[in-house]
Amino acid sequence: MSLAILQASGADAVDAVIDAGRFSAARGWVPATSGNFSARSQDGRIAITASGVDKGALTAADVLEIALDAPPPAGSSAETGLHLALYRRHSAIGAVVHIHSTHATVLSRRRGAAGEILLEGYELLKAFAGVRTHTTRLAVPIFPNSQDIMALAEDVDRRLDAGIAAPGYLLAGHGLYAWGATMRDALRHAEAFEFLFGCELAGEAA
Repeated sequence: MSLAILQASGADAVDAVIDAGRFSAARGWVPATSGNFSARSQDGRIAITASGVDKGALTAADVLEIALDAPPPAGSSAETGLHLALYRRHSAIGAVVHIHSTHATVLSRRRGAAGEILLEGYELLKAFAGVRTHTTRLAVPIFPNSQDIMALAEDVDRRLDAGIAAPGYLLAGHGLYAWGATMRDALRHAEAFEFLFGCELAGEAA
């Protein structure tokens, strides 16, 4: 599935989540039942993957539709709160993806002590919304992995207050969160991050 096909799947948030799961599974970004995907619907609710489902074989029954201001319902992922925090903070965010890709996971462990990864000089930086030149210096925050989702969401919020420019962040040893105005944008950002993180790892090995 290409990003162009994904965009053509329509505005329905549930369909966008299902297509995102398949797109990501085909790239090996969501092994086992890892990862989660969400999209804002036209009525303001959030469509998000349920806990413990195979993201490459999603059906409508595997996607929950929840109110933005309501507690996550039974069956939702423990990380639903991280998605909701982003939607509550930024009305322009239309989709959030969380993947367990290899490059993101490995690099987040290697650079975790630094608290961020600095990306600069790559032509592919222009894949990110608002970036117009390869000379842009993009800082991608890295947070320690935690099972306390509420505390983690608050920590992320504090860093956002400090002015995060990148449309994504890493959880050390866990994976990548990326977002965008549409699901197509969010997945483009995730794909660009994964490539650039691979370049950083290759540079370390050279």
